[in-house]
Amino acid sequence: MRAMAKRVWITDVAPRDGLQAEHFAVPVDQKAALALAVAATGVDAVEVTSFVSPKWIPQLGDAAEVCAALAAHTKAPDRRYIALVPNERGLDRLLEVNDGGTLIDTVAVFTAASETFSQRNTNATIDETIDRFRPVIERARAAGLATRGYVSCVIACPFEGAIAPSAVAAVAERLKALGIEEIDLGDTIGAGKPESVRAMLASVREALGEPALTGTGWPDRTLHLHDTFGRAADCVVTALHAGVRSFDAAVGGLGGCPYASTPDRRAPGNIDLFTLVETVESEGYTTGIDRSRLAEASRIADRVARIARGDGVSA
Repeated sequence: MRAMAKRVWITDVAPRDGLQAEHFAVPVDQKAALALAVAATGVDAVEVTSFVSPKWIPQLGDAAEVCAALAAHTKAPDRRYIALVPNERGLDRLLEVNDGGTLIDTVAVFTAASETFSQRNTNATIDETIDRFRPVIERARAAGLATRGYVSCVIACPFEGAIAPSAVAAVAERLKALGIEEIDLGDTIGAGKPESVRAMLASVREALGEPALTGTGWPDRTLHLHDTFGRAADCVVTALHAGVRSFDAAVGGLGGCPYASTPDRRAPGNIDLFTLVETVESEGYTTGIDRSRLAEASRIADRVARIARGDGVSA
């Protein structure tokens, strides 16, 4: 097991979170190429897709096909693939793709610290989402899969404004009580500043204890930052000093919450993987990322992004 002190774990979320809100379909082979290129950089995990209804997120309606394309390639033994599932039906589809294997290592579920955002984004209250997760988590763990629980709007909500750190901690505590091993704290609209991130993490620490490794060898909390106002790198530094050793990023800065955009300006997306690596390593921590392969992954991400945005780029 890697030492907790100086090693930072990174999940690249570009294939799922980076593409889910785009309007133009990205071919399966291009999505798989992106996921494989990101995996080759040395990140610890790649969030490859979501088994959500195509009715709600058409861009991810090809989850099974993407997984089949990835299964044709050997996965490094220390690399994780993560997939988001909204409910038991989504888990059924994931387990069918896995077919008793370990292509997907981690099942992720999604709720919010904002009641309004939860209802707008999942058509369910926070209580209802957590109740929905119970059988999902039980079955995922029975299948030998790790579990991750996303909490969105941990700093602010586009509908409710600032979110109390205690509200974030309360949701995180409830997810832990379900048996979810990893809590992923998402600054969904990129509102975070060092001081607000510090306060939120302190409240979560009070509820969950000091950051630690789970039984599966992964940090028990992750910070997911969007770089809407160019403050994500500063928030990473704050989180490192608070003991956080796991972060999400997206190669090429793909993604961006639609609620953070305006008619004239598309919101910047997730913190760029390159920016995260630069920030973490400048603080004296290690990531294991291969810079030359990161450059290649960034090139592929740029091509995929242009396809997804209808910029006239052929696959």
